[in-house]
Amino acid sequence: MAGFSFSPSSVCVLLLCSAVVLSKPTLRKERVLHDPELSRQAHEDNRSFQYDHEAFLGKDEAKTFDQLTPEESKDRLSKIVDRIDSDGDGYITTAELKAWIKRVQKRYVYENVAKVWADYDLNKDNKISWDEYKQATYGYYLANPEEFDESTDQFSFKKMLPRDERRFKTADLNGDLAADREEFTSFLHPEEFEHMRDIVILETLEDIDKNGDGHVDEDEYIADMFAHEDGGPEPDWVKTEREQFSDFRDLNKDGKMDQDEIRHWIMPQDYDHAQAEARHLVYESDQDKDQMLTKEEILENWNMFVGSQATNYGEDLTRSHDEL
Repeated sequence: MAGFSFSPSSVCVLLLCSAVVLSKPTLRKERVLHDPELSRQAHEDNRSFQYDHEAFLGKDEAKTFDQLTPEESKDRLSKIVDRIDSDGDGYITTAELKAWIKRVQKRYVYENVAKVWADYDLNKDNKISWDEYKQATYGYYLANPEEFDESTDQFSFKKMLPRDERRFKTADLNGDLAADREEFTSFLHPEEFEHMRDIVILETLEDIDKNGDGHVDEDEYIADMFAHEDGGPEPDWVKTEREQFSDFRDLNKDGKMDQDEIRHWIMPQDYDHAQAEARHLVYESDQDKDQMLTKEEILENWNMFVGSQATNYGEDLTRSHDEL
């Protein structure tokens, strides 16, 4: 979508082109990936199925499976299991599942970059300069600021442009203001790169810190997850989250989270989400409790791995059923 002229009515489309949105899922979903408490909680309800599918298949592939019949899903899953079984012994270990999940995650990241690369590499030199990205994403707004009369639109663009520039310069390791494939990948997906972690922390803080004091208090923490629309009592899960904030988020007990505490929250050092997801899938499907899965055990519990729990996304199937 980037690289074309947009009318004022396309503000929302332009916003979706920004790296601020493209780079990662919603804050809530990202915290599920990194937060052991939230991850366990997510697996307790039906939403966990879609989480499992995206971890096991990747987001795009999960959408494709949502459009297959149960028979087609099982047939395709059988072929995937053969690929996961790297030593060919007929058993899927937690380590093999973990390696597969990490591979799927990496594939999604690089495929996402490949899809949008041509939209930003305007001069086709196989690099994306900051000026190219800025023009492709914000060009219409910069050329026609008077057409964006609503203060909310102006605020969004004025906030996002410097934020994208800050992130771009952090990703630009050689400082030439032109991103190669790896640098642009770290720009769009900073959560996957160690040198971008501080940016993820800072952007998380900025997104939740509504009063601008440089911290996240308990009410801001809850407001990121839950909005009082009817003025009624808070659900039990919100009360649990308040306890989580007090017991596990606010480490120094000053009533708010600073950047170090936010880092501990969304990127705990001792938590590997691929390992946790692999263990979860094995635990849920290991019928004989030998800590390994056979193809039969996986197919018996196929819905956990690939079964659709969502309605048809209505998207064209772009990937062959035999491709993976």
